Amino acid sequence: MTTPTVVLVHGAFADATSWSGVIAELQKHGVSVVAPPNPLRGLASDAAYIASFAAQIDGPVVLVGHSYGGALITVAGTTENVVGLVYVAAYALEEGESLGELQGRFPLSSLVDNLKEWTYPVPGGDPAVEVTIAEDAFPSVFAADVPADVTKVLAAAQRPLAAAAFGETAAAAAWQTKPSWALIAGADEAINPEVERFGAKRAGAIVVEVEGASHAVAVSQPKAVADLIRDAVRATS
Repeated sequence: MTTPTVVLVHGAFADATSWSGVIAELQKHGVSVVAPPNPLRGLASDAAYIASFAAQIDGPVVLVGHSYGGALITVAGTTENVVGLVYVAAYALEEGESLGELQGRFPLSSLVDNLKEWTYPVPGGDPAVEVTIAEDAFPSVFAADVPADVTKVLAAAQRPLAAAAFGETAAAAAWQTKPSWALIAGADEAINPEVERFGAKRAGAIVVEVEGASHAVAVSQPKAVADLIRDAVRATS
């Protein structure tokens, strides 16, 4: 049997360095891990990028998605060598469902009222809209359990998400045919924890809930995240 490589997919308003603590924990236990950049330009194109990245890895892969990254692994997870999915404070979409539709089933989180709009050029077309979290709201919305000095850096370095991503629908739902795990951040203010619980239950995921954890649970509690990922690696090895 072959031990899978773990591919960590970050979400919106973050980058791959948000996985640093998780990567250190996994490497300490001899787990092969890589954290590619997420383009954050749209569900279909971002999922295609992650699928292509995973397909070029020799051997099996466990895809791990945080936040919006969960929507991406839901689609990219149909790639042949993907053997498991791990959702970390993430969206687990159904085929044909959008982020907006899933969120709309439940009361909105405080994220919605604290987004700042920007524009970016699109070749041959009108400028497109992207969003970040307002810096003054970033600590409470995204990282309430992270030290203040670290949160200031995360807020300044956050990467924007194309607004169009909220309306795109998932072309597939890999959890229908592949095993999944989910970590619920109990004090998440970016995604309503009920959204996370609903998606995880629908996917038949093995669930761990971390009470008091913010959306940035991979930063604040990397061991808890890494432990769940290791469970998935062991189960799929």
